[in-house]
Amino acid sequence: MSDVREAVLDDGREVVVKRGHAPGATAAEAAGLRWLAAAGTVPVPAVHSHDGDRLVIDRVPAGRPTAAAAERFGRGLAGLHSAGAPAFGAPPPDGPAQAWIGRAPMANVPAADWASWYAADRVLPYVRTAVDAGTFSPAEAAVFERACARIPPSAEPPARLHGDLWNGNVLWDGHDVWLIDPAAHGGHRETDLAMLHLFGCPHLDRVLAAYDEATPLADGRRDRIGLHQLFPLLVHTVLFGRSYAARALVAARSF
Repeated sequence: MSDVREAVLDDGREVVVKRGHAPGATAAEAAGLRWLAAAGTVPVPAVHSHDGDRLVIDRVPAGRPTAAAAERFGRGLAGLHSAGAPAFGAPPPDGPAQAWIGRAPMANVPAADWASWYAADRVLPYVRTAVDAGTFSPAEAAVFERACARIPPSAEPPARLHGDLWNGNVLWDGHDVWLIDPAAHGGHRETDLAMLHLFGCPHLDRVLAAYDEATPLADGRRDRIGLHQLFPLLVHTVLFGRSYAARALVAARSF
């Protein structure tokens, strides 16, 4: 979003007013918030209104992280993912196919096979953008192309992903965790978890233990963290340049 402000409605409710940076940005975020809320598992701000470039949502109260909230979050995130999606790459209902993750474009094109979809829609487009910008050399781009050829098949069904689950989008109110700023779509549940690893999260061990207790993860998940971090690392490379390129290359060579 290009502008974020707090406001108070006539009835006293505190809200956040956000303006989109590009066509479709507010529609994508509103649809994502409603889709996550429909699962009824992790709190998200209610959407009061949105139009062509403005979104009005609840303001999340501030609090401190607690171990109990982390465990509730882990169980709730497992439930959110289990709520599912029609396909890998599926947008939220009424959400645009051409959406955004931060200020980077993100295509939501439904697909049946996770590995080929992840390579085609979540890895290679950002590699090509980075090459065009001079951030990656052609030789470095080839590292990602070889990595895409090694992506293992997955038997996981499409999960309902937040899609941009870094620590800044995980808010603690002292009792619960709230999720904001989604780039929601159907994907592999380990991608959300890998993003929590990438940028840190308070009480992450408790979050993951509660998640695994509620919905056990497949063996070898830690060996796949780099694979699932490719998407957010490449997005950050496109948005912020060479400072993330080395980490993306390490992730591409890690599986």
